[in-house]
Amino acid sequence: MYTLRPYQKEAVENTIIHFRKSSKPAVIVLPTGAGKSLVIAELARVAKRKILVLTHVKELVEQNAQKYESYGLKASVFSAGLNKKDLDQQVTFASVQSLARNLEQLNTFYSLVIIDECHRVSGEEDSQYMQVMKRLKTFNENLKILGLTATPYRLGLGWIYHEHYHGFVRGDKESPFNKCIYELPLRYMISNEYLTPPKKVDPAVENYDFSALKPDSLGRFSESDMNSLLSSHTRATKSIIDHVLSESHSRKGVMIFAATVLHAKEIVRYLPCDETELVIGDTDNKQRDDIITKFKNKEIKFLVNVSVLTTGFDAPHVDFIAILRPTESVSLYQQIVGRGLRLDTGKKDCLVIDYAGNDFDLFYPEVGSVKPNPDSEPVQVLCPGCGFANTFWGKLDEQGKVVEHFGRRCQGILENEAEGESLQCDYRFRFKECDHCGAENDIAARQCHSCGEIMADPDDKLRDALNLKNALVLRCSGMTAEVIKSNVLKVSYFDEDGAEASEVYDFSNKGSKFYFHKNFAKRLKSGEQVNNWKSANDVDITLLTAPDFVIAKQHKKYGWQIVEKIFDYKGGFRVADKS
Repeated sequence: MYTLRPYQKEAVENTIIHFRKSSKPAVIVLPTGAGKSLVIAELARVAKRKILVLTHVKELVEQNAQKYESYGLKASVFSAGLNKKDLDQQVTFASVQSLARNLEQLNTFYSLVIIDECHRVSGEEDSQYMQVMKRLKTFNENLKILGLTATPYRLGLGWIYHEHYHGFVRGDKESPFNKCIYELPLRYMISNEYLTPPKKVDPAVENYDFSALKPDSLGRFSESDMNSLLSSHTRATKSIIDHVLSESHSRKGVMIFAATVLHAKEIVRYLPCDETELVIGDTDNKQRDDIITKFKNKEIKFLVNVSVLTTGFDAPHVDFIAILRPTESVSLYQQIVGRGLRLDTGKKDCLVIDYAGNDFDLFYPEVGSVKPNPDSEPVQVLCPGCGFANTFWGKLDEQGKVVEHFGRRCQGILENEAEGESLQCDYRFRFKECDHCGAENDIAARQCHSCGEIMADPDDKLRDALNLKNALVLRCSGMTAEVIKSNVLKVSYFDEDGAEASEVYDFSNKGSKFYFHKNFAKRLKSGEQVNNWKSANDVDITLLTAPDFVIAKQHKKYGWQIVEKIFDYKGGFRVADKS
């Protein structure tokens, strides 16, 4: 019988409170090693009607069932990999693959479905999880769905939930889960000694340089590209494994994460054969189980794998994680390191060495968008509208002040107590203005959210201007400003080839001053305020965000006259490098 830790009890209480008020799908976020299986066991224990616990690998099915049965209770198990297909008990632990192939056996009322490692759930109707949910809802249209994960963000797909209980928005309304109802940061777990502290060491040998490889939209690298690169780095691999061996003398269990199968086989050649095993996707299930058992029993010291032991693997004695593969995903990086953070007798820390130059901080917040450039880091930006502290990609100066960020819309949630609903703050740091009503829309929007009119496509505007003989299109790489006479500001825009166009704002004229504020007042690089310049001398142009494109037309008397500025551009034309 296990005793729940305080945070596990709190997660259970939050779940019960949420489902008493709502049937909307919810998610709990707990770091790897936090004991999600105990939270699941307690929820299953207090349930009064039939529930189903789903996951994607047999190891987790078995692990979760064992924790539940430690309470002296009996559970059903439905998993082809475990040679069991039983649904008789009040609580069933099942693999989603096995159930999706036997939907006709789900023929009764279930009150709750719990999904472990729920970041694998997608909203696609033909996915196995959705097939099971659809079938269960034919017997209970108010079926409650709870997910648990350590990593609620999937690169290329986004956040798996819409709202967070701390009052901010993550994913969109179509995300698989409606709300995160409990989350515990990794830093809390380590500082309170619920997990082993990681000891991150920079390798004193040659690193792999994967920077030339380009990931796909899901953050994955081509296996053939990695093999081509690694084939020219065999000397580096030998040197790296020699370093792993030298650092492992005082370590009990070493997990090595390889980039490809060929890479893994090369790594194995440099390790002691009687202490090493390899697990890949094609490894026979029986052989894989035997290898994992040997590793857990400390009969072997080195376990090399390729993308198969990042979840559902529990070996507390692991105290050395060697990363020899690239990843663009903070979530995957956290899953990998998490394999070594479980507590174990006599274990003081877990050595983490990244030989692939991934350059992630283990406590790094997941920002929710692709890193715009290598210099970006997570920054906190206060919303001028509601005051919410957003986390975006951005840049800091030497004093730690935000000098630029790449956020689009405030993530804060505003509670409407009268109607009992919550709405996302509508303040936009980057926006596309509707030509019909002036409303601010998302920069990728095609139809105005306010008036419903179809908005002009920036690509069409650029294409039309490029086809005119008397038009100039600047791919804007920067802008300058100078006060040319009392209260008159001249703003000049430059492209990469040195072409220039300028416009004048007279701050003594209400209309001209209004137009300048309309363009730039909300477009400060730091984004934490809306500026109000009383005079031309107050303007510091270096703090303002330049447009991506400037369109000017030839005037017989006055030369080039700016007719359009396109900010926050997202389209097919290349923008200038402003770095």
